[in-house]
Amino acid sequence: MISIDKGRKLSLKDFHQILYEQKKIDFSEEILNQVKKNYSFLESYAANKIIYGINTGLGPMAQYKIDDDKSNDLQLNLIRSHAAGVGNPIDDNSVLASIIIRANCFCHGYSGIHPDVLRILKDLINNRIIPFIPEHGGVGASGDLIQLAHMALVLIGEGKAKYKGEWFNTDTLFKKLNIKPLEIKIREGLALINGTSVMNGIGIVNLISSVNLLNWSVLASVMINEIVSTFDDHCSPELNLLKLHYGQRRIAAAMHKMFAASKLTDNRNGSLYSNAENGSFKIDKKVQEYYSLRCVPQVLGPVYDTIRNTAEVLLNEANSVSDNPIIHEESNFVYHGGNFHGDYVAFEMDKLKIAITKLSMLAERQLNFILNHRLNKILPPFINLGTLGLNLGMQGVQFTAVSTAAENQTLSNPMYIHSIPNNNDNQDIVSMGTNAALITKKVIDNGYQVIAIEFMALLQAVDYKNIADKLSPETGNIYQALRKLFPRFEDDYAIYTDIEKVIEYLKNTHILILPENE
Repeated sequence: MISIDKGRKLSLKDFHQILYEQKKIDFSEEILNQVKKNYSFLESYAANKIIYGINTGLGPMAQYKIDDDKSNDLQLNLIRSHAAGVGNPIDDNSVLASIIIRANCFCHGYSGIHPDVLRILKDLINNRIIPFIPEHGGVGASGDLIQLAHMALVLIGEGKAKYKGEWFNTDTLFKKLNIKPLEIKIREGLALINGTSVMNGIGIVNLISSVNLLNWSVLASVMINEIVSTFDDHCSPELNLLKLHYGQRRIAAAMHKMFAASKLTDNRNGSLYSNAENGSFKIDKKVQEYYSLRCVPQVLGPVYDTIRNTAEVLLNEANSVSDNPIIHEESNFVYHGGNFHGDYVAFEMDKLKIAITKLSMLAERQLNFILNHRLNKILPPFINLGTLGLNLGMQGVQFTAVSTAAENQTLSNPMYIHSIPNNNDNQDIVSMGTNAALITKKVIDNGYQVIAIEFMALLQAVDYKNIADKLSPETGNIYQALRKLFPRFEDDYAIYTDIEKVIEYLKNTHILILPENE
């Protein structure tokens, strides 16, 4: 159980435990009391005042005053009218992360909501009830208005939700689970849909997936260097500490540690520095590897640093109050502003997808190297373990990897700068944060596809050279695990199902090669 207490900030580990380890949450009494106190303050403060979204219309219609006895109708109308998204449902973990973030926003006690809102949000999280939230609809300016309206629709017992993999009408599901729908009060419709929680939730899941993908990329990079018996000095601390970039140093240190435990990497002292002959001669072994093997710390280092920065920004956002207006009891005031604006998330998602695209490009180049016998000079064409000419080896899968990496390059154009004014020009500059997060998710999924194919090729190369017993413990373990999913490939058959198995394994197996919590 994860208890959300006053002053406690949710960490990436908290999200991981709730989303992937299915830990439940609870709210401390102190938080519930603070939320109730804030609600009571708003209830009394709002009397005889004009406050946006309580007794006014919404957006450009804020100039129209609403009768006090119609305030609850206004909130319900807001939810129902904005549940207007289209497209495929957002994935379960991203929706669940969004609900966690929305609840955490309310826990600060500045939203004027009744504690019942937290009660039902906790029910959704702990029962893993997934509201239907479509991909398309949010422009990320007043936050995720459309997508959060779909979440709010479920809270009031309407719309549909998924439970244990099956879709239900919400009223049927709530009766089944004995959950009482939320009775909307004062401004809760606006509070529920006004914030960055969906783009942030998708972003958090993207972040967790990216951390894992980076770890796999480092592991693949070590394995390919082992296959060619690389010189180990390109990952040495003596070389990499001369660059001041944190990410490069961490990537190099992780690779250097695995190189040291491998029986395959070479040392220049033995191979070149001590055995040079006088006169002209041709060196059979490459003096320096291609960049995709030798410059991994320099290529993946910026990816590492981007992920770290994205983590800081997204966790700051997840632990913030992304609401409007803000019910500030301490100041005895209600502040109107734009904390719902999603630029921070949008910008980070664009930066993250560029980083992951570069990671997928590295994997594709490493794959090309290992498949091209003219480049590596140690393996048969396409690592064909069957009969050359009759069998085609890994030739087919390369097309898929190249196609997918190319798609990532196109998808990496930024969303952050694609602002289209809307809402009668009230929202005249928007973040497109939800779109940015969803496209980044696609880029990350593509990255897993490319690196899965790379790993499959690496397994073939290890078998051809018969070096499985000489790999480092880390690469040796992954060789054994993946060979259970993708057996030695000699006779041609349709291996697309094997690719899917490897992709799912890489996505669902969270490894730790790089330092945790950094």
